[in-house]
Amino acid sequence: MRIRRASVWCTTAVFFLLVTAAHASLGDRLPEFKECLKTCGEANCGDDATHIPLHRRLLLWDCPAECDYSCQHIVTEQRLAREIPYMQPVYQFHGKWPFYRFMGMQEPFSVIFSLFNYLAHHWGMTQLREKVPASYPLRKYYMMMGYFGLASWAFSMIFHTRDFNITERLDYFAAGACVLYGLYYTPIRIFRLDRKDPMKQSVLRLWTTFCMLLYTLHVLYLSLWSWDYTYNMAANVSVGVTHNLLWSAFSYVQYRKLGRLWAMWPGLIVAWVIMVMSLELLDFPPWKGMIDAHSLWHLGTVGPTIWWYNFLIKDAQEDLAGTRLKR
Repeated sequence: MRIRRASVWCTTAVFFLLVTAAHASLGDRLPEFKECLKTCGEANCGDDATHIPLHRRLLLWDCPAECDYSCQHIVTEQRLAREIPYMQPVYQFHGKWPFYRFMGMQEPFSVIFSLFNYLAHHWGMTQLREKVPASYPLRKYYMMMGYFGLASWAFSMIFHTRDFNITERLDYFAAGACVLYGLYYTPIRIFRLDRKDPMKQSVLRLWTTFCMLLYTLHVLYLSLWSWDYTYNMAANVSVGVTHNLLWSAFSYVQYRKLGRLWAMWPGLIVAWVIMVMSLELLDFPPWKGMIDAHSLWHLGTVGPTIWWYNFLIKDAQEDLAGTRLKR
């Protein structure tokens, strides 16, 4: 029942998608970019507009979008070709670097690396089904984590394929739900709120209600009040840091208790994730117009995801073995 409710809340978020104006970047304000757009539009976007290949039309590339893409690269190449290139930095347009698209995908490597993460979750869920019995009370929470991961990376692929207001919102809301669910199931495992104890069940109900309310308010704020990138990042980082601290402490306690190397894995995984997240702070123009810090961050999360599922399975098997011994 709780799993169904969580799915309903995630679906409900879609209904709060609203359209807001895009923030201008330095590249958008360049006179040469504006002139290029005007010239391209007049030359190509009349009644006999230039033919756009089918695969791009399927991804909703129209003539103005084609002109925008072409002008971004024309202007960027002109600036880089000048005598003092370091005085003419690569500028962002509409909040994004000028990437070279592939098969109509705006950021092909972010799409590919998001797919890798999607497949990592799919693999992890398969391993959970095979190695952890359905009777284990925490398995449903771990499986739900997998579904949130699949949704998050699916919407990431869609967003990086074509950036529209709605695809951006779906990506952000799915990512936020995934991060918050990570925090949600953490206390359930650490404090074993899944057990049939009246007090723990009451705490679990309160915790579930609180997380649902928190996510709803988060979505409503972004949708109805302000599409605030700084707030969204701060909210996700705050939840992520809390989640990481809890698992790091749990990792230390478990290692002291069991004396087994795998019990330290959560702490090591957290360190890995923090390291790759630093790429987001070291943003740079895409190498060869294709690979940027954000795409590398996506690539860097594949390994920790696989490792994390291995930990959950080991932890579940150890818990089950201990339960059998107590009997």
